[in-house]
Amino acid sequence: MLSPPVQLVRPGVRGALEGMQIPLLGAGRGGASDVGPAHRSAAALRSDASAQTAPLLLPAGRAMATFRLALIQLHISSIKSENVTRACSLIREAATQGAKIVSLPECFNSPYGVKYFPEYAEKIAGESTQKLSEVAKECSIYLIGGSIPEEDAGKLYNTCTVFGPDGTLLAKYRKIHLFDIDVPGKITFQESKTLSPGDSFSTFDTRCQLLVYPGAFNLTTGPAHWELLQRGRAVDNQVYVATVSPARDDKASYVAWGHSTVVNPWGEVLAKAGTEETIMYSDIDLKKLAEIRQQIPIFRQKRSDLYAVEMKKP
Repeated sequence: MLSPPVQLVRPGVRGALEGMQIPLLGAGRGGASDVGPAHRSAAALRSDASAQTAPLLLPAGRAMATFRLALIQLHISSIKSENVTRACSLIREAATQGAKIVSLPECFNSPYGVKYFPEYAEKIAGESTQKLSEVAKECSIYLIGGSIPEEDAGKLYNTCTVFGPDGTLLAKYRKIHLFDIDVPGKITFQESKTLSPGDSFSTFDTRCQLLVYPGAFNLTTGPAHWELLQRGRAVDNQVYVATVSPARDDKASYVAWGHSTVVNPWGEVLAKAGTEETIMYSDIDLKKLAEIRQQIPIFRQKRSDLYAVEMKKP
């Protein structure tokens, strides 16, 4: 499922890939995020990327006109240290190709599954996130860490971290909407069997305008909803939307959809990966975003006298 999106964009984006869960730059809903972690977790700086997760909201600072985004569609093995080492190697490769923002998929250091979360869970800061901090600083990039199973005070969470070019932890988002699904004859999965939901949104400042959803849709939700949700969020919020999935492993207990994708604010697919491990690049042009918002001025037409978005503190 998709995690909440990591939102490298100003506040006011109208929809999260709920049920897609792409993280705060977020994690997703085809399986584990909000289009961020698993089906519903992600990296748009709004933070609920999975179809059921809420996106992370990142207010934009001074925007870069163009930048290169890299999505790492990582093959997840049963050995945590190998997953982390390979992820860091691919992050370095992406940086050498000019990427300024790099995102990992949901649950990048662990197989996705309720039986794995307790075994692979760790503290934040911990071994995995320390490595992400170091490689972000080494490469001077913004790094959306997909998500990892986090343990804190006896509870487990599906958590997305974001690091700045100096290695600083900019945001930590615990998936709010857990991925529970029961489609007879196709798939049954309950994150809530082992994970607890987060209870707050996370925000941070960035120079970009982008919704990133680390996710893990599956072979049922993937073909039905992955691209559909992404294109819908891109059009109704007039932003670039990126979804980053684990690579597909047909032998895994949970088979990820793959097909990490980037869509522009007009709803056009700019780049789409296959199912194998790969680094997918997309050059993001924010002048295009500004042009589209000028052509169809939906934000100037908002009826704040009739409706508003309200965030309630727990």
